Amino acid sequence: MKIFCERLKELRIERQISKLQLAKEIGYSDAAISRWESEKRIPNIEELAKIAKFFDVSTDFLLGLSDY
Repeated sequence: MKIFCERLKELRIERQISKLQLAKEIGYSDAAISRWESEKRIPNIEELAKIAKFFDVSTDFLLGLSDY
């Protein structure tokens, strides 16, 4: 879980987008993004897939199962 939180935040900062901008792009609230980044909530499969698609990375990468 920690790896996901770190990678989500790193990708968002790398792309220079706010939590609110990301939330709008993937159809969730900025509060949801905050909960994911702070390890308070784990995204479900659908949410994880939307995040991966937005950032053009694999779900394995987001979960720390691969390095790319």
